[in-house]
Amino acid sequence: MAREHIILECTEARAEGKPVSRYMSTRDKKQQPDRVEKKKYNKFLRRHTLHREIKS
Repeated sequence: MAREHIILECTEARAEGKPVSRYMSTRDKKQQPDRVEKKKYNKFLRRHTLHREIKS
């Protein structure tokens, strides 16, 4: 199987001293060889922020 589970973590929360927002997602290794970046809602900052894939 080429699809794998990944964890997305907020890039702005730590800089502002807030708890980190994390989401689970999947990606296709063959079509997306690079790390995934998505705009997701961060409930601690109460706005949409950029979330990047972290190593698991």
